[in-house]
Amino acid sequence: MIYDIFTQTDPGLTRENNEDAIAVDPLTGLCVLADGMGGYNAGEVASGMATAFIKTEMARWLEHTGASASSRDVRRALEICVENANHSIFNAASSNPQYRGMGTTLVLGVFQGQRVTLGHIGDSRCYRLRGHAFQQLTKDHSLLQEQLDAGLISPEHAHMSLNRNLVTRALGVESAVQLELNEHKAEPGDLYLLCSDGLTDMLFDTDIASILLEPHSLEKKAASLVHRANEQGGRDNISVVLAQARDGGAKRGVLARLLGK
Repeated sequence: MIYDIFTQTDPGLTRENNEDAIAVDPLTGLCVLADGMGGYNAGEVASGMATAFIKTEMARWLEHTGASASSRDVRRALEICVENANHSIFNAASSNPQYRGMGTTLVLGVFQGQRVTLGHIGDSRCYRLRGHAFQQLTKDHSLLQEQLDAGLISPEHAHMSLNRNLVTRALGVESAVQLELNEHKAEPGDLYLLCSDGLTDMLFDTDIASILLEPHSLEKKAASLVHRANEQGGRDNISVVLAQARDGGAKRGVLARLLGK
């Protein structure tokens, strides 16, 4: 299994700066997306620190271990990288009054063969399109999600709630943070979407799914997602990462024959 990856980020229509950040390493299948928060552009600092730190450390580890790493090893490496990133952001916020209170949500994936390891903090999400089935694979760490779980608000009213942007977990806000990790088995044709809430606040899941089902390239699908979110108001920064699985067996078979193996 190999993965085609495409990313796009846009400031939206109402924000002067972009506090989202994306970092990918196609060689190791690492994708990281962060949505920063905090005044005086501090959110931009937090998301940039998170994505740069995790990409540097995790990609180096993945490149060294290759595909031989166990699921447990990959999960532990992600936890350590995120813990270290959290300390860096928290210490920067504590030592610089301009950055006080800054933090960031986080969603990341390691796409290796049939194994997809996903981690997230906050309300940045990962979805999967498999055939015509569109599924949210992450569960928001937010006040709104807690209200939904408790039955205090219906899914129909959740999209209009004033509490939808209040996260209960974020990177860099406290001295320690818990990364939620899950593993999934990929199939050829699976399309994974990592995104910030600038997309999901503007579009219903059905709208996102319909765009991803269109017979276009990943680049055009990403552009359509951003364009449609801006058409609906573009009230926040919009960031997407698309990773599509395809069977690399035929390509490897041809290469093996050319090499006489």
